[in-house]
Amino acid sequence: MRTLRFALAAASLIATAAFASPADPKNGAEYLTLAQPQPVQAVGNKVEVIEFFMYHCPACNAVEPHFAQWIKKQGDNISVRRVHMPLSGPNDPEARLYVTLEAMGKVEQMHAKVFRGAHVERVRMNSEAAIIDWVSKNGIDKAKFLEAWNSFGVMTKMKRLGATLAAYRVDSTPSFVVDGRYLLTASSVAEANPDLPRADLFKNTTVALDALVAKVQKDKGFKPAAAAAPAKPAAPAKAAK
Repeated sequence: MRTLRFALAAASLIATAAFASPADPKNGAEYLTLAQPQPVQAVGNKVEVIEFFMYHCPACNAVEPHFAQWIKKQGDNISVRRVHMPLSGPNDPEARLYVTLEAMGKVEQMHAKVFRGAHVERVRMNSEAAIIDWVSKNGIDKAKFLEAWNSFGVMTKMKRLGATLAAYRVDSTPSFVVDGRYLLTASSVAEANPDLPRADLFKNTTVALDALVAKVQKDKGFKPAAAAAPAKPAAPAKAAK
């Protein structure tokens, strides 16, 4: 993960980080408040959460099971969107794969499978041919996939991804934006909590997300959909004997 550069004075960062905690995240430490809030697509009392990720990113793969569990725990409190960072530009194969699966309504079926393909099966999904070959072997109709892959809707969305990243000031993955205002990254959580064991980082990233969702609910007067236990940082991992 590339380090997110916060535009704050170093002395201020050090002072803020001294009191940082994933369960009580601080602006300028675990998260950054965007100078230009972005419009949200969530309706009702749901808080929008956007995940920016890349399929080949090891940290994204590591955070995925924690984030998936967190989505289930939050339930109707949140509305989740995912955006695949187009690392190589508007024709990035992995980003186009995600946008195509989204257009087909196949994300829920295939998302975890793609991560497994990239990180367990070691499939290099860096070309159209490699992707089509892989999806065809994993339960997706080739003709329907190609139809969506080459569709006007998918191509239009691909062209807009760069502007989306710029609007949210995202330059690393995994990153999360809550309510179009608060940018949280796994990197920022790690930097604000230097004593946090690496094994606990991704669980605690979702702990910080809990706190930001609760903050938005309080600020907007949203009633939580279901009572939940207070967020607690994950216990430090024990060293193997």
